[in-house]
Amino acid sequence: MQTSPFLGELIGTMVLLLLGNGVVANVVLKQTKGESGGWIVITAGWAFAVMMGIFVSKAFGSVDAHLNPAVTLAFAVAQNDYSHLIPYIIAQLIGGFLGATLVWLHYLPHWAATPDPGDKLACFGTGPAIRSKGANVISEVLATVVLIMGLAGISSKNLGELAIGVGPYLVGMLVWSIGLSLGGTTGYAINPARDFSPRLAHALLPIPGKGSSDWSYAWVPVVGPLIGGVLGGLLIRWYTL
Repeated sequence: MQTSPFLGELIGTMVLLLLGNGVVANVVLKQTKGESGGWIVITAGWAFAVMMGIFVSKAFGSVDAHLNPAVTLAFAVAQNDYSHLIPYIIAQLIGGFLGATLVWLHYLPHWAATPDPGDKLACFGTGPAIRSKGANVISEVLATVVLIMGLAGISSKNLGELAIGVGPYLVGMLVWSIGLSLGGTTGYAINPARDFSPRLAHALLPIPGKGSSDWSYAWVPVVGPLIGGVLGGLLIRWYTL
């Protein structure tokens, strides 16, 4: 099988979204085995989704396994190397769309059984607990900066062989921590490919009674993480100079 960084980012992000949005669907859609499982289940499911996405991404050819345009941008800024920026982001956006489509397919009979359009949208894109776009952007920026700094710490040479052996597990724990501590305001997108592509899938797929895709909010989980990525990248670059 021919592997490549592009394929690794695409397949890894697809798995990330299949498992990540899959746990949301399991909790919020009606008549699932996990219905009403709660926030702990969602945050844990997303943590494991990130971990498995990284493993799959590396297996299919991406040494970086970013799975996130904000992460790709952050390390491009930190290293002043933008050669991977466009191909990685394209792969991640495609992977995000495919993963969201697989969630729709997997839970096919449950969409009609779920009356609330908001619950259906939650299986694809994020939404704020209190709609205040300025505050929502700040939440996404801060959570993304924590993500970038955590990733920098995990990949630090100070951890040596430890980071090489257990890196994906540590990244999963990092995302779990962010979800538990900082996710209650916006649903912690911290990843444009996690929100934009699935939201587009929600708009295009034949989901019964789906309602609006809430495009008026959609810029927040894209712009916020990208700003956080730039800030995190600058912090890393400043610290390592």
